[in-house]
Amino acid sequence: MIIYTRNLFLYGVLLISLTSAKIALAQSAKLPTKWTKAAMESVLPLSEYPRPQLVRKDWMCLNGKWDYIGGKQMASALNPVKPINFDDKTDKILVPYCPESILSGIGRNQEINMWYHRNVEIPSSWKGKQVIIHFDAVDHDATLFVNGKNAGSHAGGYDAFSINITTFLNPGLNTIIVAAYDANDGRTPSGKNGPRGDYTFTSGIWQTVWLEPVNKNYIQNIRLMPDLTNSRLKVMVNAASAEVSAVALDGKKIISEAKGEAGIAFYIPIKDPKLWSPDEPFLYDLKLSLKDKSGKVTDEVDSYFGMRDVKLGKVGDVIRPLLNNKFVMQVGLLDQGYWPDGILTAPTEEALKHDIEFTKKAGFNLIRKHMKTESKRFYYWADKLGILVWQDMPAIWYQHEDTAKVRTAFRKELKAIMDDHYNSPSIITWVPFNENWGAFDVKEITDWVKHYDPSRLVNGNSGFNNNPGYQKAAGDPGNGDFVDTHIYIGPYDASKPDSKRAASLGEFGGVGLFVRGHMWPVENNAYGYEPTIAALTDKYVLLMDQVEQLMKYQGLSVAVYTQTTDVEHEVNGLLTYDRAIEKMDINRVREVNQAVINEGKKIK
Repeated sequence: MIIYTRNLFLYGVLLISLTSAKIALAQSAKLPTKWTKAAMESVLPLSEYPRPQLVRKDWMCLNGKWDYIGGKQMASALNPVKPINFDDKTDKILVPYCPESILSGIGRNQEINMWYHRNVEIPSSWKGKQVIIHFDAVDHDATLFVNGKNAGSHAGGYDAFSINITTFLNPGLNTIIVAAYDANDGRTPSGKNGPRGDYTFTSGIWQTVWLEPVNKNYIQNIRLMPDLTNSRLKVMVNAASAEVSAVALDGKKIISEAKGEAGIAFYIPIKDPKLWSPDEPFLYDLKLSLKDKSGKVTDEVDSYFGMRDVKLGKVGDVIRPLLNNKFVMQVGLLDQGYWPDGILTAPTEEALKHDIEFTKKAGFNLIRKHMKTESKRFYYWADKLGILVWQDMPAIWYQHEDTAKVRTAFRKELKAIMDDHYNSPSIITWVPFNENWGAFDVKEITDWVKHYDPSRLVNGNSGFNNNPGYQKAAGDPGNGDFVDTHIYIGPYDASKPDSKRAASLGEFGGVGLFVRGHMWPVENNAYGYEPTIAALTDKYVLLMDQVEQLMKYQGLSVAVYTQTTDVEHEVNGLLTYDRAIEKMDINRVREVNQAVINEGKKIK
C-alpha cells in the first residue's frame, strides 16, 4: 500500500511536470517582445477604456480567460442556429488575442471554426438598465448566444459592433457564447491577413469585448466635423428624439455651449480656435447630454475633438495638400501594425502607444496604416500625440468571383470602418485600394468615399503603377486627391501632380538590415540591403535628400517610407520586429526628416 501510494505520487509529479512543460512550450514565443510576458500573465489584458471619443463611467471589460473550442473539424461556427456544448475538455483562450497568436495560449493556425464561452455576472446596480455588449473586432462572422438564445450576429473583420442583450439576461450569472467563423478565403476584406497576404492569419476575437449599461434613450454614436471657415464644430448625435446639450471645454474652462436635437446636425461656435496639427496637437474636450421631453437627463458622455482642416490647394502653381490652409510636407512610415506575439493585436497599451511615439521621435509626421485598422485607442494616441494618419481599407482578394456577395461585403465594411473612425482628427486621408489588390469600380468608389466624407482627402488607388500578376490592373482612377505611385527603392520616378491632384509617393525605400537574434524564423528579405546601422542610415539620409529635391522641383507632397518595423519575413523596418533594436541612427533620421519638412514650409 505504501509502495502504491509512492508510485501514485511519482506518477502525479511526472504528470504535473509534463503538463508544466506543455504549458511552457505552448507559451514559448518565436520572437518575444518586452511586453509578451506581461500580456501572457495579465488577468485582464488591454483593460483601458476602449472608446475614448464616447466615454461613460460605468462599464465592464470582458477580456481575459474564456473557454475555447476551435478547429476546421469542429461544429460550423458560420451562422449557427444553436450553440455547442462546452465541457471540461475545452481549451482556455486569453481574449482578445486571436487563436493563432502565442498570447492567446492557443497558437494554432487557421482554426476556421471558433467557439468562445464564459459566464458573466451582471452588477445589481445595472438593474433597470439596457445592457449593451461591444465587440471591437471579430474576424469574420460572429454569432452571439446569451443564455442559450441567439442574441444577434455580425459580419466584418475590422469594424466594431454592438448588440443589446437586455432581454436575454437573467438575474445573477449569465452564459455568453460567441461563435466566430473565418474562412480566410480572400472573399471578404482581409488585407495581408488573407490567402494572398504575406503573414500569419488572424481569426476570431482580436479586439476588446466589453459590457455597458445605458438608459433606454441613450447616445448611440456621434459625428463631429470641424468647420474652420466658420469657426465652429458640426455635431450630429444619433439617439431617439430628444434635446442635446453640448459643452466645449479648453481644459476646465467652458468656451462654448449649444443645444440641438438628436438626429439633426447643429453647430457649436469655436471662437479663435486653437488648431490641431502634428506640431501642436491641441484637443478640446466635449460633454454631451441627452434630455427627454420632461427635461430629465437620460445620458451623458465625454468626448473630444480637434479643430483642423484638410484640403487641396495651389501653392505657387502646384496642387498640394493643405493642413489648416498651409502646405505641410507629409513624411511618413508604412505601418502594418503586426506583432510577433499578438499578430494583429498589440500585446499591451504601452506597446500600442510605443509605435506612435517612436514614429514621432524619428521625426515623421505621418503614419500610413496599411491594410488593417486598429483599436480606437490607437487613433486616440495618434490624436493626442499628434501624428497624421492615412487609413487604408483592408483589401479583398477575389473581387471577380461571386461579385454580388464579395463586392457588397467590401463596400459595407468600407463604410463601417469610416463610420468607426470618422471623429479622429489625426485621420486625414482614406485609401480604398492599394496597388490594384482586389480593386474594382475604383473611380466610382473613390468618388463615393469623397462624397461620404468631404472633410478628408481620398487616395483612390495608392501605387496604381504596381499590380499583382493574377489580375488585370485597375490603374489610375483619374479622380480623388492624389496621383500616387510606389517606387522601390526609389524615390525617383515618383508621380507628379496634375491639374487637380497632388503628387504622392505612397511607398518607397524598403531597404533591409539583418539583425541576428531579432528576426522571424523564416527566410528574410527586403528590396535592398545594407550591412550596418551606419550604412543603412546613410542610405536613408540619401533617399530623403532626393525626396527633398522632388518636393522642391517636381511637386511631390507626400513620401511614405517602408516601414516602421520588420514584419515576419520582411527585414526592412526602422525597428526589428520585436521592437528591441533601432536599425538606424534615429537622431540622424529625425534630423533629415525635419529638414525636409522645414524646407516644405518655405515653399510659397
